[in-house]
Amino acid sequence: MDPQLIAHLGVIGFTFFMLLNSAAVLVLMERKVAAFVQQRLGPNRVGPWGAMQPLADIIKLMMKEELRPKAADTFLFYLAPILCAAAAFAAFSVVPFGADTTFFGLLDDPVKLVAANVNVGVLALFAITSMGVYGIVLAGWASNSKYSLLGGLRSSAQMISYELSFGLSLAAVVMLAGSLSLNEIVDSQQGYWFGFIPKWYIFLQPVGFFIFMTAAVAETNRAPFDFPEAEQELVAGYHTEYSSMTFALFFMAEYIAMATMSAVAVNLFLGGWHGPFLPEWLGWVWFLAKVFLLLFFYIWMRWTLPRYRYDHLMEFGWKWLLPAATINLLVTAGLVLRYGW
Repeated sequence: MDPQLIAHLGVIGFTFFMLLNSAAVLVLMERKVAAFVQQRLGPNRVGPWGAMQPLADIIKLMMKEELRPKAADTFLFYLAPILCAAAAFAAFSVVPFGADTTFFGLLDDPVKLVAANVNVGVLALFAITSMGVYGIVLAGWASNSKYSLLGGLRSSAQMISYELSFGLSLAAVVMLAGSLSLNEIVDSQQGYWFGFIPKWYIFLQPVGFFIFMTAAVAETNRAPFDFPEAEQELVAGYHTEYSSMTFALFFMAEYIAMATMSAVAVNLFLGGWHGPFLPEWLGWVWFLAKVFLLLFFYIWMRWTLPRYRYDHLMEFGWKWLLPAATINLLVTAGLVLRYGW
């Protein structure tokens, strides 16, 4: 078999394996950070420092009985979590996480560290991430529960409100890079200004970065925008009627979506795998460090900020974030035309 093909299949398998494990690691990280913020002990019984707690949770969920409301639509009820998980995995497939490599000279030609290298990666990412909300809406409708239905409707309204700002913040970076390829966008951020300031787009697009991260939090239904599963109002929202592994699929999809959004933010605004002190073939270390910091920010926000009121959420998305994203895009377009960036 062709060594290049084997290497590429290895990259795909490694990406899938890491995404599966990222959900378990993020569950543990969430609990530990929550405990730290609230000045209490987190999981500390299963394994050293509670490190095996995610494995215990998985075993517990596997042993639970799979329940389904009698009046639920069976096919759609089970399709919804699969759709959410599939969209989460597929979205990361276009995200590069390191420089091209020959694996220490084992290959004649370098292999890209991305599962699917497409030259319109930003467009593919935008399309795939938009599909995740269909699983949530299907779960809300198919459960035949008023709480689940309200959660699904909230998620669709939230997605429509913040997807526009999300897309406009992406468009501003695409203008600067002159490409829809995530690899080319990362490569355009190589080098330094004045010898010490990295040429990362966060310095050219601070407003765009804020808009992107705010929309990303809303897109992934995380606090303070977690209205589709608001416990005080909707029991558990769209996944109220789910149990066992179907319930686990929803949470796995949420954490993988968090990792995907953080990785995309790193590639678009934080220079991807480029960084000082390390050779290019170790760039994935910088990539993981940046993604970890953004994931910590995700979790820190959840346990620090109170949930918005729903009308405030919609008002912020339409009256503040969307105009800011539009103005940022117009200013970026003007500067690109004026200075030929």
